[in-house]
Amino acid sequence: MTTKTDFKKSLDSYQARRDRFRIVDVPDLRYLMVDGHGDPNTSTAFADAVQTLYPVAYKLKFASKRDLGRDYVVPPLEGLWWAEDMDSFTTARDKSRWDWTLMLMVPDWIDRPLFTAAVELAGAKNRPKLLDGLRMETLSEGRCAQTLHVGSFDDEADVLRRMHHEFIPGQGLRMTGTHHEIYLSDFRRVAPEKQRTILRQPVTERENPRGASTGQAFDPGTRNGQ
Repeated sequence: MTTKTDFKKSLDSYQARRDRFRIVDVPDLRYLMVDGHGDPNTSTAFADAVQTLYPVAYKLKFASKRDLGRDYVVPPLEGLWWAEDMDSFTTARDKSRWDWTLMLMVPDWIDRPLFTAAVELAGAKNRPKLLDGLRMETLSEGRCAQTLHVGSFDDEADVLRRMHHEFIPGQGLRMTGTHHEIYLSDFRRVAPEKQRTILRQPVTERENPRGASTGQAFDPGTRNGQ
């Protein structure tokens, strides 16, 4: 019987607790990616991106099990989000200004020929609209701050404000890279108040850093994790 790998359980970077910020070193991971722009609630491209990613992801999963004898659980949907003014995430929440990349992680044993074959199969019938824009790429984030948010996406702003302006500076770090969300709940089926989302921000040391060790946690009820 083939053992099924569940990266959500085996990778520390998929672990987070509500109301606790921590620093985690994220390994290089390979993803299926589709880019887009605009409000995810009204943009047809956002729904098209989701409907493009999953058919290819499952064809890769089945090919991996059949051809390589390696089965795995398709990981949760993830998204990179950015804008020229990051306050559009924490203050203005102007979603029309957001750029995004939707992603599904794939194991490192998935090679380029297997990916190409999966894309061709996905396009053979009911071709996804954004298939031509789909790519497989490695994401290198390294050291990140992250926490678990439970609730609607519109309630993320205060959590992000505390992460950006309290926790990260308090660890002698500064933001770099792109805001990253991991959707542990299927937002198409789960009520907004019950949605579980990992919020992640890549970081790097500031000048004269006070230092932060991997796995260090922060209680939002206290200052600087003290």
